[in-house]
Amino acid sequence: DGADRIKYNRDRERNTVLDTLDKEIVRDAARFLNDGEKMQLSYAVQNTHRTVGTRTSSHIVQNFGMRNNLQPDHLTVKLKGSAGQSLGAFAAPGLKIEVSGDANDYVGKGLSGGTIVVYPSPKNSLVSNENTIIGNTVLYGATSGKLFASGQAGERFAVRNSGSLTVVEGCGAHGCEYMTGGAAIILGQVGDNFGAGMTGGMAFIFDEKKNFENYVNPNSVIWQPVETDFWKKYLNDILKQFYNETNSKIAKRIITEYDRELKNFIQ
Repeated sequence: DGADRIKYNRDRERNTVLDTLDKEIVRDAARFLNDGEKMQLSYAVQNTHRTVGTRTSSHIVQNFGMRNNLQPDHLTVKLKGSAGQSLGAFAAPGLKIEVSGDANDYVGKGLSGGTIVVYPSPKNSLVSNENTIIGNTVLYGATSGKLFASGQAGERFAVRNSGSLTVVEGCGAHGCEYMTGGAAIILGQVGDNFGAGMTGGMAFIFDEKKNFENYVNPNSVIWQPVETDFWKKYLNDILKQFYNETNSKIAKRIITEYDRELKNFIQ
């Protein structure tokens, strides 16, 4: 019986593994990967496409190194649709992923220097800062890079973020949990238990409703208004970057009336 079972296992056909979107990206980006040519590629994406950008990032590191001199958008991958889990996981410097649509959980997991931008489709009539555009556990373990999302993130946003910069328009429970570095700017409501176990980094919350104290974990963090000129300028500069990338309506409003709106921020 044992011999027959082994023979059966050997003779069984393996499930066919479909080619990934990344395989197509790597093929189309040959001039970039081989010669360093700046490129922009466009694709339709759907939620069965997972870890888009991860294999491409592996090739970037192999060809140019982790500490490369590539421009942040040296290879720009534009996607339209709903991206699957782990969009831009471990994305490397030189890769920019831009999504017109939305994305599932684990966006930017282990982000390692790449740039991810997510904004609603022009056909979407929903108010971005009142609706979720990226899923749960975004930026888990991110070490560097940027994530700009014009919409809300799910639960455990920026959990264990240790160096990336991010701007979103709201998040669910446990935001910035165990965060050790980097910066998170949240232009809207946060969920319960914000900042639990947060030991480093900086967060800015647009607390227009004046209810942040009802959601923050007071055992882990301290908070105050934005007071120093350095942080006021830093926040303004990043919001302008965010607006330029996403055309966020709430960011535009804050920038236009910055001196007045600054009073609504908690640092």
